[in-house]
Amino acid sequence: MKNKYKILVTNDDGYEANGLLSLVKALKELDDVEVTVVAPANEKSACGHSLTLVRPLRFIGIEDNFFKLDDGTPSDCVYLALSTIFVDYKPDLLISGINRGSNMGEDITYSGTAAGAMEGVLHNIPSIAISQVMDFTDPAGDFTLAQKTIKQLVLKIRAGSFPLPEREFLNVNIPPDIDSSDNKNAKIVITYAGYRLYANDSHLHRNPRGEEYYWLGLHPLNFSARAGHEGISDYEAIAQGNISITPIQLDMSAYKSMDRLKAWIE
Repeated sequence: MKNKYKILVTNDDGYEANGLLSLVKALKELDDVEVTVVAPANEKSACGHSLTLVRPLRFIGIEDNFFKLDDGTPSDCVYLALSTIFVDYKPDLLISGINRGSNMGEDITYSGTAAGAMEGVLHNIPSIAISQVMDFTDPAGDFTLAQKTIKQLVLKIRAGSFPLPEREFLNVNIPPDIDSSDNKNAKIVITYAGYRLYANDSHLHRNPRGEEYYWLGLHPLNFSARAGHEGISDYEAIAQGNISITPIQLDMSAYKSMDRLKAWIE
């Protein structure tokens, strides 16, 4: 009997998110694929690559091969899935997403979606993070192009091999679904992570007792290219209506600055 291709799925928007459910639906349309979902019970956007070390965690079964992790992060979900559900064998592939919103530039460092893929490659599992740039006023979102893209990538990986070495993952961003007809012409572009331009955006409110509290705001998607780099940035590809795929490595050493640092310390 042929072994099924085993895919572990997580996200940072929570187990009920439309992006996650759209991803699972797309993967189950592929032949001989077994999908296991372990996702946070609550939204964990911008939680980064964090593990929960100060309280216990609990799996809660939703349906066959579908679990939510009570107050867990995406990294928790992957870490515990590998030490419990996949204790005797590893999944063939890990996919984190489909995230509601982009994960480009330095936003990758905040991203729980990217962190799920980071945790996967730390355990030598080929991993993909996939995000959908979208209009947040649309409560559901159109994940059609993201579904098509992830199926294309899975089939290509399954038929050959994962294109990256250890401790590197694919970070995929899908252009906005403002006009789905435009997405029919979207092509895949290999990119580097651009510079994200940040601003401080916080909103002061007061509760009925007059106590102050703050909500952190959402910044507009402002980016710039990186000087001295050939090729195209993730944001530029998205702005052109294309699909961005960026190879991301976990080695954050600034090698070009090592000689400068040696000279400075001496």
